[in-house]
Amino acid sequence: MKKLLSVALVAFMSVSAFAQTDANMGIIPAPVSVKKKSGAFKLDKTVVLMSADAANAKMADLLNASITTKAGFALRETKALKANERAIVLTSAGADKLPAEGYTIDITDKKITVTGKDAGLFYAVQSMIQLMPEKKNNEVTISAAEINDYPRFKYRGMHLDVGRHMFPVAFIKKYIDLMSQYKLNNFHWHLTEDQGWRIEIKKYPKLTTVGATRSGTIIGHHPGVGTDNKEYKGFYTQQEAKEVVAYAAARYINVIPEIEMPGHASAAIAAYPELSCFPDRDTFVDAKTPWSGSRKGKQVQQQWGVFDDVFVPSDNTFKFLENVIDEVIAIFPSKYIHIGGDESPKEYWKESEFCQSLIKKLGLKDEHELQSYFIQRMEKYINAKGRSIIGWDEILEGGLAPNATVMSWRGTEGGIAAAKQNHDVIMTPGGPIGLYFDHKQSNSVDEPTNIGGLAPYSLAYAYDPMPKELTPDQQKHIAGVQANLWTEYIETPEKVEYMILPRIFSLAEIAWTKLDRKDFKNFSEERLPVHLARIDKTNTNYWVPTPLGLSNEKVLNGEDFSLDLKAPIPGSKVFYTLDLTRPSETANQVTSPLKVLVPKGEKRVLKTIVIAPSGKRSVVTETILNNGAPDVKTK
Repeated sequence: MKKLLSVALVAFMSVSAFAQTDANMGIIPAPVSVKKKSGAFKLDKTVVLMSADAANAKMADLLNASITTKAGFALRETKALKANERAIVLTSAGADKLPAEGYTIDITDKKITVTGKDAGLFYAVQSMIQLMPEKKNNEVTISAAEINDYPRFKYRGMHLDVGRHMFPVAFIKKYIDLMSQYKLNNFHWHLTEDQGWRIEIKKYPKLTTVGATRSGTIIGHHPGVGTDNKEYKGFYTQQEAKEVVAYAAARYINVIPEIEMPGHASAAIAAYPELSCFPDRDTFVDAKTPWSGSRKGKQVQQQWGVFDDVFVPSDNTFKFLENVIDEVIAIFPSKYIHIGGDESPKEYWKESEFCQSLIKKLGLKDEHELQSYFIQRMEKYINAKGRSIIGWDEILEGGLAPNATVMSWRGTEGGIAAAKQNHDVIMTPGGPIGLYFDHKQSNSVDEPTNIGGLAPYSLAYAYDPMPKELTPDQQKHIAGVQANLWTEYIETPEKVEYMILPRIFSLAEIAWTKLDRKDFKNFSEERLPVHLARIDKTNTNYWVPTPLGLSNEKVLNGEDFSLDLKAPIPGSKVFYTLDLTRPSETANQVTSPLKVLVPKGEKRVLKTIVIAPSGKRSVVTETILNNGAPDVKTK
């Protein structure tokens, strides 16, 4: 027990030291400006919390709750200050002169004045919570400074796919909490998929009695080595969805529902086969495909991928989708309704006499223009309801719907093209840009099963969402940036946390922070360790970073190596081996720069692991220290 207490104490002291020396006061995302001043504010039991505006009472309660957790005591709340009384003051006076969602924090030795309105004040409180170091000698000391802050982009989003795997409402709220703490303001909720329809639609009960259930799920990476033969089912009731919307709104997060069309519709078609071009045709399942249960009739997909059976663009389908949208709009007050539009194969449309006849009737050139017709028809309906659509960048094909916002996921090209056509754009590219958080975080064999691709948090951090190819007027159409989490290989809340942390911190900074304030060294070596140390003390999973100072190169050439490997989280430890065995807490611990002498013509394999105070472990890294060994290939 004494050992555990000492480890915790070291972590607290280390976190405090990090926070006090950091130029950004430990805040993620980095503020617009931080001007350090002499002195410090001592937060103890004599300090009062003042909030003269009744509208700010919830913000005062939020800040006081955090102070209680961190300092071990709550501040007395007051409406007026006595002479010489030290205080934290929350105010909206003068906030109308600040940029949208902006705030200021002025810290002196006598008073902390926190100024903002609505979302701005909420974000100010989040920054206050972050900049407070841990308690030391029964008080919390906050360095004097002036902080001025506001966001670079108005849209700062995080996506979650619940079609492949879904998660409890309690976890959805935790996801929203994490977003709000880092000033993200749009939760993109991907509610329908080939593998499951997850939102209750009362007019069409089969969407959830049939479409929300699949008979099994493949085992392993696509196309799978077998099936688990387990029924997978679940959906969110309309009441649960409204509960999530209200919870998010209280944290200044807008919930954007996504109802996929015309593709990714297998679950809906399984429930209502008449929505298919070929209602009587069995869902195609390759004979070699692992499958549970019947292969006859329309089936909810059990595999991952893209499937040919998509919505038929008939009046019946449009009426169905309009009725669905009516219920969705009643649940979600969001200005935006996401209608998908991605990965919709045209094979069934090419085979369908109805579709070919419709193309001729409408004077369209091909199936791509038929999809454009489909999207534009739905857009007109949604616009008539006072809402706007967002679609993935495939909606550019065949002609863009007049008022559509484009979400650019296949690189940046779609977003650039849409902005040049004066459409609003949300940049959300995967691949080499790194905003698909279902990709692996390192090349270690320890990474859990994932969809593929490499997206370390450094990759997302390096991305600038504002395309330089655009003119200043066109750049005004870049509304913001979003990261996506697809869940084919993410079955549990714990794995969701593992995949988004710490990458969500990089997203927050590129979404909020001005370009000239970004500093990866400060981010990765000073602020990130503080935030991960705090997370490590909670019941939250995360990807433990590998040692600081470890090169990304797999092969290092030389003879006399001196590697300054540092723990990436205060209180964590780095262990290593040079004998090809897997490192653990029984291996050698790095306590100073690691020196390794490699004889001529030989190599050594350096393996490292980081073990956090909670016991969570990093992946094992492997680096070859090479002094001319003949069998070593260098980059």
